[in-house]
Amino acid sequence: MNADQFKGKWKQLKGDAKIKWGELTDDDLDKVEGNRDKLVGSIQERYGRTKEEAEREVDDWAR
Repeated sequence: MNADQFKGKWKQLKGDAKIKWGELTDDDLDKVEGNRDKLVGSIQERYGRTKEEAEREVDDWAR
């Protein structure tokens, strides 16, 4: 999924992201605004993942 698709589907994906990464708050997800890099950063911060680990999780999840 490319960046434009990710942003366009964010409202639909947001609920699934909340289930997948339960430690992310609604505010965290609102700040993401459909931006993949912001989601990766939030996962890094909340879960202590490396950037590569967080990117891999997001890519696997978005498929």
